[in-house]
Amino acid sequence: MHELKGLILSGGRGTRLRPITHTSAKQLVPVANKPVLFYGIEAMAQAGIDQVGIIIAPETGDEIRAAAGDGSRFGVKLSYIVQDQPLGLAHAVLTAEPFLGDAPFVMYLGDNLLQGGIEDLVNAFRTNQPDALILLTPVPDPEQYGVAELRDGSVVRLVEKPSEPQTDLALVGVYMFTSCVHAAAKAITPSLRGELEITDAIQQLVDDGLRVEPHVVKGWWKDTGRLEDMLAANRLVLDTIGARMDGELIDSQVEGRVVIEPGAQLWRCTVRGPAIIGAGASLRDCYIGPYTAIGEACTIENAEVEHSILLAGSSVRDLAGRMEASLLGRNVKIGRDLRQPRAFRFLVGDNSEIGIL
Repeated sequence: MHELKGLILSGGRGTRLRPITHTSAKQLVPVANKPVLFYGIEAMAQAGIDQVGIIIAPETGDEIRAAAGDGSRFGVKLSYIVQDQPLGLAHAVLTAEPFLGDAPFVMYLGDNLLQGGIEDLVNAFRTNQPDALILLTPVPDPEQYGVAELRDGSVVRLVEKPSEPQTDLALVGVYMFTSCVHAAAKAITPSLRGELEITDAIQQLVDDGLRVEPHVVKGWWKDTGRLEDMLAANRLVLDTIGARMDGELIDSQVEGRVVIEPGAQLWRCTVRGPAIIGAGASLRDCYIGPYTAIGEACTIENAEVEHSILLAGSSVRDLAGRMEASLLGRNVKIGRDLRQPRAFRFLVGDNSEIGIL
């Protein structure tokens, strides 16, 4: 078998995470203070895949290049492949054909998180040598996903968002293919939304009599496309961290598993883990509750924050109530102004959402 390559799709528009993604690629939104995309690159590296192509869009590609670099810090060699228009996952595969050549490859959606990585999947693919291997997981709402129907351990049919699902096995955003997928992607026509769907390409492989094997994933899997999913992924990842103390505590206490990055300073604070406080953050007279990720150089004073993600440079000051289940973008300021007249004052971008005590 040829050496496996990796393909990470990082070109989507991130419409469901606006306004955060108006200015930033959704794959760079951090979970537990690490961009979602990096978890995918690390999963490739752990599975022994060292040639990884990243599909990027013209609008956000530079930002992704700047963040991930040449891949050396992950132990892989990264190549960047521009997909001019978002014409579907199968179209992304065709765009990457010059990079992939005849090599079998793992395709990983850059905004997905998978517990335990992809080593099991890669081993099953190498051992059984099917033409394609798809990851499946049981979900409570299969009509929201691509759904697989199985017979005798093989995939016989894939249906995208079926109104009456025959099984509860949804396609997870990780796939393995041999080079025969290129012909399948060329044989299909665009779906109603004008995209070349990967589910149609896999169905084409099945129809051509090729062997598509299912691999049911045991741990959790998250697509981080929406706020609730980001917060859930943040909780799941924070649940796996160990405590680390590289910052400075002044009259402060830390309970449970908390990571405090270098340069962070906490005065008269209580932090209950699991939580992570980013480098250079400054916290005074505050309570940080479980499942909170505070980005680098954030400032929190006289406030309580729980179950939230704050991106770099944000500040939260003088709140009368607790802030929870929130996602703050970069350099966002939230605070109480004690001057008269007493009024709410907002400067808020497009598609934002504010809930008030």
